[in-house]
Amino acid sequence: MASNGQIRLFVSEGNPQCLKVLAALEETGVQCGVQCVNHEERVVPFLSRPALPALLLPSGLHIFSSNAICQYLFEVKGQESNQLCNQWLEWEATELQPALLQALHMAVVQGKSSDVFNVLQASLNYLDQGLSKQNLPYLTGEAISVADVVLSAALYPFLSDSSLALGEYKSLKAWFDHVAARHSFQSAAQKVLQGKGLQGMKSYMQRQPLPQSSVCRDAQPTNNGTPAECDEGERMVSEEEMEAAALTWCQGLNSSPPVKERQHPILPQEDKKNILVASALPYVNNVPHLGNIIGCVLSADVFSRYGRLRGWNLLYVCGTDEYGTATENKAREEGLTPQQICDKYHAIHASIYKWFQIDFDFFGRTTTEKQTEIAQDIFWRLHKNGFLVEDTVEQLRCESCQRFLADRFVEGICPFCNYPDARGDQCDKCGRLINAVELREPQCKVCRQTPNIRSSKHLFLDLPKLESQLEQWLDKSTSTGDWTANAKQITRSWLRDGLKPRCITRDLHWGTPVPHPDFKEKVFYVWFDAPIGYLSVTANYTDQWQKWWKNPHQVELYNFMAKDNVPFHSVVFPCSLLGAQDNYTLVNHLVATEYLNYEDTKFSKSRGVGVFGDMAKDTGIPSDVWRFYLLYVRPEGQDSAFSWADMALKNNSELLNNLGNFINRAGMFVTRFFESCVPAMELLQEDKKLLAMVSWELQQYIQLMDKVKIRDALKHILNISRHGNQYIQVNEPWKKIKGGETDRQRAGTVTGVSVNIACLLSVMLSPYIPTVSQTIRDQLNAPQSCISTMFQGTGTFVCSLSAGHRIGTVSPLFQKLEVDQIEALKKKFGGQEPEDEPPKKKKTAQNAASSPPAAVPTTAAPAAEVVTANGADPEKAKLLTQAVTEQGDKVRTLKGQKAEKAVITAEVAKLLDLKKQLAVAEGKSLEPAAPQKSKKK
Repeated sequence: MASNGQIRLFVSEGNPQCLKVLAALEETGVQCGVQCVNHEERVVPFLSRPALPALLLPSGLHIFSSNAICQYLFEVKGQESNQLCNQWLEWEATELQPALLQALHMAVVQGKSSDVFNVLQASLNYLDQGLSKQNLPYLTGEAISVADVVLSAALYPFLSDSSLALGEYKSLKAWFDHVAARHSFQSAAQKVLQGKGLQGMKSYMQRQPLPQSSVCRDAQPTNNGTPAECDEGERMVSEEEMEAAALTWCQGLNSSPPVKERQHPILPQEDKKNILVASALPYVNNVPHLGNIIGCVLSADVFSRYGRLRGWNLLYVCGTDEYGTATENKAREEGLTPQQICDKYHAIHASIYKWFQIDFDFFGRTTTEKQTEIAQDIFWRLHKNGFLVEDTVEQLRCESCQRFLADRFVEGICPFCNYPDARGDQCDKCGRLINAVELREPQCKVCRQTPNIRSSKHLFLDLPKLESQLEQWLDKSTSTGDWTANAKQITRSWLRDGLKPRCITRDLHWGTPVPHPDFKEKVFYVWFDAPIGYLSVTANYTDQWQKWWKNPHQVELYNFMAKDNVPFHSVVFPCSLLGAQDNYTLVNHLVATEYLNYEDTKFSKSRGVGVFGDMAKDTGIPSDVWRFYLLYVRPEGQDSAFSWADMALKNNSELLNNLGNFINRAGMFVTRFFESCVPAMELLQEDKKLLAMVSWELQQYIQLMDKVKIRDALKHILNISRHGNQYIQVNEPWKKIKGGETDRQRAGTVTGVSVNIACLLSVMLSPYIPTVSQTIRDQLNAPQSCISTMFQGTGTFVCSLSAGHRIGTVSPLFQKLEVDQIEALKKKFGGQEPEDEPPKKKKTAQNAASSPPAAVPTTAAPAAEVVTANGADPEKAKLLTQAVTEQGDKVRTLKGQKAEKAVITAEVAKLLDLKKQLAVAEGKSLEPAAPQKSKKK
């Protein structure tokens, strides 16, 4: 479909996504042809499904995400999205849209308009709170932004309907009325809805698949950036779902072979899904902290473990990135040679990852002959194909050190955002790439002298010459693969800024040598050299490495990294491989996390702030617990923060009281009541409903894991154990086992179903907490085939422990993290303020409360900074409140079970002691109040 040099927008009537783009088009005034087509028309030729709306660019490329189209139109107008705008767009796509789809289906297809408010309530709450906090006319400031257009257009079909009362949402109503009154919205609504309101979408909605009801669509994130816990009510389950779930359950384990042990070398196979997983190569010059671990290797490990359980033919490679300035810097600091530094820290990295149970197929390094061989081959191919150019470069030279300064040997003020500590290659604050000579007030990091600008000859990769190939590849990869939103956004920003030739040589000694005779004193720039490490690491694993890396039709490549690495993997490295013209495998799925902070600050080894990989094992907390918490707070979509208080809370509430409690109770009931043999099960409607609910959670888990939504998938595991705990509490098998035949049969069914759910949980937990997962299966004596059966297709929950199955010895899986233990660890890893900085002013409870709220949820300040006048410690109070709640539950349970009086008395004493500690932490006086004299009547 030719574009004839004009932007063309394709829309369809009744499509709610088209309302957004038409409003954005009217609002921006961008010159664009609009064509209304049928819902089923395939506008984008390489997609197998219809995708509307779609924007055809003059270059022939397509954009077919409604939000991306809106952003593009605003950018053409000259209004770029800021960070707050991007956060709102991410929330709209991941939280609001699933709720809206469900609400639209209910209102338009099912005719259940009265139920819509319940579905949208959490989202409306969140939006109203965000608007009321910032007290601005629009979401991001004084002027309308793309976020205002997208969110108001998304909500327009409902909020323009007077039947949905917004009386309690004053800020939301004022904002929507203000935006929706604009001509752009009135015009767009008329074109899409044809004046019919919600019914104008009926034809479109009837063609859409049935939406799944949302998982805890929490509205407000917690202080560490993770979704808050919520109780959204029980999901509605149809009779058909119950019967289908019961039928699947009764099929039992199939005869499919269990997951095979890996046989090395792993190579692509004709009849398999071949997955190549690579996590960003960690710099060898430092010890990785928790943020490094979750951003790259741990996330990739979880996905790799999951893929193997799914039966995919998967290879996971990684290694240390050992060349470059960072290594030279570290060698200078420690008085070692660069090679000695590499050897030392490669061993440290390998040891840390082993403790965290990172299951690489191969963990290599870049200081190898294979690295030199492959990098130089790509270089010569780029040279032969005309993608390298020579140019004279202005560089910073330190006369004191008598050397040209590589990027990381210089720092100064960022020319874009004025950040004072920008490096010579990139600003850590705004993320923009920098030419070192552009820095203001540059300093040599070695001697702190001001360098001079000198010229020298270098080679460049001609990125502009490769731009059309890059855009064609990106268009296909981002539309068919799973690229995270931030990866797409960063890549789009790079392309918008315009590609320039990038230098691939530098004046250093520690690196892969440039083979060109005119540049024999130079080595390759690390950004060019390091990503080639994926290939050389694989080549050191197997001499048949090209079957993975030169096989794009059979192999899918997943790259895991933090967001600061995105442009090198989405633009620069692909251009190197495209220019080499050697049939290289390019990334299909680019998975980038945001940043993980430590409490309210950054990790700092020098200041002793934060937990680094070599320290975690010294805390006495098992690696599975570390894995669980890091994955629970994985920064998907926005930055998050590690918090000791939150880690203790999640361990004690989710692992111990929810997950561990359910699995242990299920196993103990089998042991105590049925002599360790799974009892016979006769399913009632209540049991079938539970099977349907668990099956749905399993299917959601698999859908999310397939899309690399690792944190979101974890919530479905915890949902299942919550369903299980509730099922046990309602049915009380410990009481029914003492009753008549009918009650004993009921106790057997509840116990049998529960222990089978525990078996399912062990399978779903395997990618996250592998040691505990295996322990559960060992305790249940679960057959190996349960893994391959459960993970078949979209998820299959069957009875894997049938009547008569004998389980093993059951024991607790998790230990409580005590208040004192957490307080000690927090103090140990809290660091010290530098002596040359004045101590921070402590906030009182009063002035902390009077601080204006942020426009969007942000990371809370550490509790150590919030000290009340009467000595209260809010952070400790938070932990103790949880402890009091748990101990209170324990006392009530013992009383309900009519336990021995001495046991109850001892636990009550513990409860009273905890309450006293809580009172102190809250700043309350422990002195008894003077008794009041009773009034005589």
